Amino acid sequence: MDAAYPPFGFQNMDTKAYEGFDVDIIKAIAREEGLSADIRNVNFDGLIPALKSGDLDVAINDITVTEDRKQTVDFSKPYYIAGLGGGVRSENESIRSKEDLKGKVLGVTIGSTGEEAARKIEGATVRTYSTLSDAFLDLKQGAVDAVINDIPTNEYYTARTEDHSVKTAPVALSTENLAIAVKKGNTKLLGQIDDGLSKIKKSGEFTEIYRKWFGKEPPEEIVKQ
Repeated sequence: MDAAYPPFGFQNMDTKAYEGFDVDIIKAIAREEGLSADIRNVNFDGLIPALKSGDLDVAINDITVTEDRKQTVDFSKPYYIAGLGGGVRSENESIRSKEDLKGKVLGVTIGSTGEEAARKIEGATVRTYSTLSDAFLDLKQGAVDAVINDIPTNEYYTARTEDHSVKTAPVALSTENLAIAVKKGNTKLLGQIDDGLSKIKKSGEFTEIYRKWFGKEPPEEIVKQ
């Protein structure tokens, strides 16, 4: 995982341990299946190449299921329904819809669905970053007009900005399923992940983890999958 996507995954600066929704989910799945989970920090754009090369067994990192990605990796059943939105500076009142993003300078992380969406916006200039925190830093400094990324992560970043210099914009670009990725053809491991995910959903542990990180009940359609 790329430990720069709170509340899905991040590194606790005091304990140096990796924490977040994705961390709790993969550890719970591993426990159910009699496996161990060794969390490694890898830049987002390096996750799928690392799966293909065999350097990683599993990638769980706020990863959206897309047709392009299905060509190179296999995905588990969905475990989160996300949507793309925008983060802007606090004084910005001009970006309130997708139309308002036209012609703007947009910050995105390399290889993300936020980058894909931003490149489809008419007249937009897209700037790519290795980490989401770098994108938000440039947003604060005025180098970009908005950061396009998954709404929960945007909300987490803006809520924890002590100087209140950034906020989430009322912009929803898409609705997406997030899933866990494995190397294409690794049917045994994929089966274990789906089995473990099903077990924690049925036991209620999935709902407890969801409440812990998002403060609300998970969507019924995700719990039943």
